[in-house]
Amino acid sequence: MKKIYSGKTKDIYKKPSGNLLIRFKDDVTGEGGVVDPGSNTVMGKIEGKGRMSLELTRYFYDILSKDGIPTHLVSVDVGGSAMEVREALLPGKKVCSDGGGLEFVCRRLACGSFVKRYGRYVREKLQELDCIVEITLKDDERGDPLINDDSIVALGLLTRKELEIAKDLTRRITKRIEGDLAGKGLRLIDIKMEFGIIDGGISLVDEISADSMRVMDGTGKQLSHEELYLCLVKNRS
Repeated sequence: MKKIYSGKTKDIYKKPSGNLLIRFKDDVTGEGGVVDPGSNTVMGKIEGKGRMSLELTRYFYDILSKDGIPTHLVSVDVGGSAMEVREALLPGKKVCSDGGGLEFVCRRLACGSFVKRYGRYVREKLQELDCIVEITLKDDERGDPLINDDSIVALGLLTRKELEIAKDLTRRITKRIEGDLAGKGLRLIDIKMEFGIIDGGISLVDEISADSMRVMDGTGKQLSHEELYLCLVKNRS
C-alpha cells in the first residue's frame, strides 16, 4: 500500500482495490499541556489512543448507519487501529491526498473557539446554542478559518444543494449522537465532522471520536479521550 496522506492523528494509505486504509495514531492535539480536540498542534502521545479513537468511530458509525446516514465505512480492524473506507471526493472535487476540505462544526453549547471569537457577545458560560452550524476551511496554515455559505458556493467547493444536504446531515448526526450520550448521562458540547462525495451523493467521512467532539458529564466535567471511551465502549463490552 502507498501512503498518500499523513495528518496530525491519522495516516491514510491507498489499497490496490482503490479503497483507502485510515490508520489511527496515538498522537493527541492541544496547547499548554492541555489536550484539546480543536487544536492544530500535536502535543504528545497517549498509548492506545489510536485504538480508542477507532473503536469510538465504529461505535458512532454503527448508530448512524441504523438511521440511514450515508458513510464511507467499509470495515474496521481494531487490532491494526485501522479502518477501510471508500474513497470520497472532498469539497472542491479533490482527492484526500490533496488535503484541504471543509469541517462542519455543530455547536450545542458555547465553548472553545466560539467563546474566544465572540467574547462579550456570549451571554453566559456554556450558553445554549440551537445546533448552529459553522463551517471552516481545513487549513492548518491559516488556522482553519470560518467560511460562509456564499463563499463556499462561489469558490466551487460545493453546490448550493450539496451544502444544504451537508448542513442537514450535520444537524441530524449531532442530534442522534446527542441523544445517545444523553441516555448515558452525558452532554454534547460541540462536534465537528467532514463530508465527501461518493457516487454523486454526500456522505460522512473521516472519524467521529473524542478527537472530534467535546462531551461533559453530569457534574460539568469535560471528559478525556479515555473517559469517553470507557463510558461508551469499554464498559459496554
